[in-house]
Amino acid sequence: MASQIQDWVENGGKLDDCAVLYRSNSQSRVIEEALIRCQIPYRIYGGMRFFERQEIKDALAYLRLINNRQDDAAFERVINTPSRGIGDRTLNILRNLTRERQITLWQAIQIAIHENMLTGRASTALLRFQELINSLQQDTFKMPLFAQTDFVIKHSGLYDMYKQEKGEKGEVRIENLEELVTATREFVKPDDADEMTELTAFLTHASLEAGEEQASPHQSCVEMMTLHSAKGLEFPRVFMVGVEEGLFPSFRSFEEPGRLEEERRLAYVGITRAKQNSLFPMRKAAVCMQKKSDICSPVLSQSYHKSVSKKFVCGERLHER
Repeated sequence: MASQIQDWVENGGKLDDCAVLYRSNSQSRVIEEALIRCQIPYRIYGGMRFFERQEIKDALAYLRLINNRQDDAAFERVINTPSRGIGDRTLNILRNLTRERQITLWQAIQIAIHENMLTGRASTALLRFQELINSLQQDTFKMPLFAQTDFVIKHSGLYDMYKQEKGEKGEVRIENLEELVTATREFVKPDDADEMTELTAFLTHASLEAGEEQASPHQSCVEMMTLHSAKGLEFPRVFMVGVEEGLFPSFRSFEEPGRLEEERRLAYVGITRAKQNSLFPMRKAAVCMQKKSDICSPVLSQSYHKSVSKKFVCGERLHER
């Protein structure tokens, strides 16, 4: 897809002619990485970049603290996420100790307890927090990075906390956390990171990705957005990502009455955002698993199947028009 956008610009097209649409926010990560690699400026319409999302920052903060107890920013983010009943008064005592004695927040816990600065309830909550972080590190020490990430998300309480969040917002947060596990599974440690652990290398990568700024409001760039956000907008060239069975529509759509028709209506919204071209990039794995004659997603009606021309490029992503 990124190479298609580059070709478009080289042939006189503009970046802001192009929009990338996807069913779920969690799908944005791989698109962002591809555009960053190709140095293509982009903007997420009405949303945040993957590594800037609350649930992703929470999960990364746990991983950072497990990796480095001196990371006070990570400590501050997860000390009460999920809630542990540790109030501002307790945290202010720890913060004051760090300033006065030039120590970390992690070290301040033991000093505050030893010098009887805290209530019994606060001391117990802080000790349990330290036990949690220590056990997460010990239990995941020999795990592959993706298994370590999944374990930390599940056993830190983050997964259950966001699972209890009602409605689509909670579902999206869970999808994003699952996508983070996928990101760690796909991560390949750079050649210049030999002295780093895999976790340290990934956290460095995530930090750099989060530091990449989106395009400025007046800069020509590719627009990225969910299909729901695209309603009412139009672009000359539209890439609809993940239009394949299991992603769009999801497997759940085949189980819930009326859900598949709803997905088809959403696909119609995406297709009609294009003034000139609608393209459907797909994963190589998805192409390999399906016959070329049966490559269209069930969300595309039979009438669309007839009007879609297919092009298969060896070694590249599939695109359709």
